[in-house]
Amino acid sequence: MQKPDMLTDLDVASTTKSVMKKLPEVTLAFWIMKIAATTLGETAGDLFSQTLKLGYFLTTIVLFLAFVVTLVVQLRSSRYHPFLYWTVILSTSMAGTTMSDFMNRDASAKYLSNGATSLGWGPQGLGLGYPVGAAILVSMLLVIFAVWKAAGMTFVIQDIVTFRGEALFWSAILVSNTLGTSMGDFLSDSSGLGYAGGALLVTGALAVLVALMKVPVVPNVLLFWIAFVLTRPLGATAGDFLTKPVAKGGLDLGTAGSSAVLLAVLFGLMAQAQVRERRTAAPREREEAVAQRAD
Repeated sequence: MQKPDMLTDLDVASTTKSVMKKLPEVTLAFWIMKIAATTLGETAGDLFSQTLKLGYFLTTIVLFLAFVVTLVVQLRSSRYHPFLYWTVILSTSMAGTTMSDFMNRDASAKYLSNGATSLGWGPQGLGLGYPVGAAILVSMLLVIFAVWKAAGMTFVIQDIVTFRGEALFWSAILVSNTLGTSMGDFLSDSSGLGYAGGALLVTGALAVLVALMKVPVVPNVLLFWIAFVLTRPLGATAGDFLTKPVAKGGLDLGTAGSSAVLLAVLFGLMAQAQVRERRTAAPREREEAVAQRAD
């Protein structure tokens, strides 16, 4: 039986169309686009901070400002626009990549390559390490949900109709993407599993979540946010697998080339989503127009 106070993104396709008609249906296509966006977020974040040598600090500032700009446009929109929605998701993924790197890494030889001695302008990184960084981000995510709950706002997607509710939703997404990056980097760099092993582990965990969807006692809100977090380390490990040297277990395709390919894939998926949205929106708009004339 559906719990009225649960965020039901995993089964939102059967319960709602959007948040204020601004969020997509969560289908298989949604998760494919999410993984593509998060993988691109990893490669693009590394492109700016490492390949272009802007460093974690400066890149974090620039990409966080980009996130704020895209978020403002999203919040001001009155309906769901696939290109806009997925641009915000992409901006959270890119900003989350460098935010995680700045929190967890430093200027030691472990994180530098090709004889580099710095990570660009500004502080070189806080060097907290992946466990501490993940603990901080988990705490931040829990605080967001606590504030969300304390404010008395519903977690049910179709019932979120306030600016504050949607702002909390996007805040949780930004933190969860940053947390996912920390998890992915830990799996790739510190766990001993390597890029492919880390990706397989996350894929297995996601398969378990799919199975748990059939268990009534497991809250859908918990399943959604675990899945949302886990698709980020999947994207992070996949991005590292594409870009890192062969000697480290990667394909050495480079951040620029990998980002370009992933951007083309994501752009194509966004275009398909835009076409689908136009087809479904037209009948809905006609119904609303008829209802307004009847009033």
